[in-house]
Amino acid sequence: MKKTSGRRALWLWLGRSLICLAGLAATSNTVRANDSPPIENDSPLIQRFKSQWRAQDGETIEQVISNASKVAQFVPRMWGVAELDQNEHVFVSWTRHRDDKSDEEYVITWKVALDGTIELASPYAKPMELGWRAFALSLIASEVKDGERDANLGFLHDPANFNFVTTTQGRLGDLLRQGRCTIVDPVGVDYLPKQNDKPTEKGDLWRVLLVVNCNIPGPRYFTYNGVITFEKSEGQDWEPQSSFAKRIAAFPPGSWFSHLEPKEREE
Repeated sequence: MKKTSGRRALWLWLGRSLICLAGLAATSNTVRANDSPPIENDSPLIQRFKSQWRAQDGETIEQVISNASKVAQFVPRMWGVAELDQNEHVFVSWTRHRDDKSDEEYVITWKVALDGTIELASPYAKPMELGWRAFALSLIASEVKDGERDANLGFLHDPANFNFVTTTQGRLGDLLRQGRCTIVDPVGVDYLPKQNDKPTEKGDLWRVLLVVNCNIPGPRYFTYNGVITFEKSEGQDWEPQSSFAKRIAAFPPGSWFSHLEPKEREE
C-alpha cells in the first residue's frame, strides 16, 4: 500500500493522468486537509454517494468504514469532492494511527459518472466491495506486510472472517474449522486489476490466499503450510485455484484426501 503526502495523495489515487492537475486540489474548497480526524463534508454528492453505495452483501459505506476501523489500523480523516473530465470523484482520506500527520495519509476514491454510476477507483480498496470483513482483512494483511506493530492477528487468523468466500460445500471459514485447520501467515485478500500491457494475464478479480495447518490425516504438503487460493470475478462465484482449494470445494471436511491421484500421494 502506497503512502503519499497531503492533498497530492488524492490525485495519485485518482490516476497517473491526474498528477498534472494537483494544483486543483490546492485551490478547490471541496478538497481539505487536516491532521485532526474526522472532517465531515456536507456536500450533496457525498450524501447521495453514502446513501446509494452498497457492498455486494448490502452494507453501506459507513458500515464498512465504521466496522473496519474497529479491528484494523484505519482512522478516517476527511471526505471531499473533486472534478475531472466532467466526472466528479468522491474521496475519503485515512491514516493508520490517530496521531499520524498529513504526509502519512492514504486516499480512497470513487468516480461518479454523469449517469450516476459509482465506480471505486482505488484498486487497493476494492476488497471493501465484498464487505467490511474482507476490507479489514486486506488492511491488516498490508499492516503485517509493512511490519506494523500491533496488527490484529487474531482477526486476520480467525477462519470465521473468511465466510464471505463461498463454495458448493459451504462457507470457507466454516469448512476450515470443521477440517481442524488454523490460518498462519502470509494471508492475502486483494483485488488484481487487469494490466493493459499484459492482455493474456488474468485480472479484474478478487483473490484470497491462505496458508493453513490442518490437524487431520493427509499429505503433509496439504496439511502443513497448505496453500488455499480462491478467485472471484465481478458477478461470478468464487472459484478454487490451488489444489487444496479445489479439494475443499469438491469434498466435505473429512473427505478432502479420500481420493488422491497417484501424483498427489507422498512418496
